[in-house]
Amino acid sequence: MDKAALRAFYKAKRQGIDGKERLKLDDLLLIQFQQIALDGITNVLTYWPMANQAEPNTHLFNGYLRHMIPQLQLAYPVVQNHEKMQAILVDEDTVYQTNQWGITEPTSGASLDLSEIDLVLVPLLVFDESGYRVGYGKGFYDRFLEHKEAYTQIIGFSYFDPVPLISDTHEFDIPLHIGITPKRVYEF
Repeated sequence: MDKAALRAFYKAKRQGIDGKERLKLDDLLLIQFQQIALDGITNVLTYWPMANQAEPNTHLFNGYLRHMIPQLQLAYPVVQNHEKMQAILVDEDTVYQTNQWGITEPTSGASLDLSEIDLVLVPLLVFDESGYRVGYGKGFYDRFLEHKEAYTQIIGFSYFDPVPLISDTHEFDIPLHIGITPKRVYEF
């Protein structure tokens, strides 16, 4: 299937998961995430889950990372000029606002250069058996990660098993290194 068909199908499928089941799936995702080695991780680009999109609860994963890595620095994406994404460092005093796409972003903070980011948690709807993902179709993460360092790990979380193949991937699509589902961790 192509990205558009997969996007429509998995958006609807994810919206169909009731709240109690989603809590259970989030806990299972966290258990799988806890199996991953975090050696050398100090700077993480994460994201605020969009409730209206029924996204996995990244606050759980961020809390785990904070617990395991005392010196951790978290950054959140901020979209500028409707096309460019920037990683902004956050702390306990950070103020957030929701942009026109329903994405919660920090209102201010220091920028974290891509070369300093060890781990990126990317939003997605589903990924395939090669690690390519279907996001929301804007391409922000692919453009941002285009010049990432070799050591920068990319992880995505999905409530669903991977599909065999996304038929319309492009050369500029950035694949995951790790895909996490409630049942298992996939390494690419």
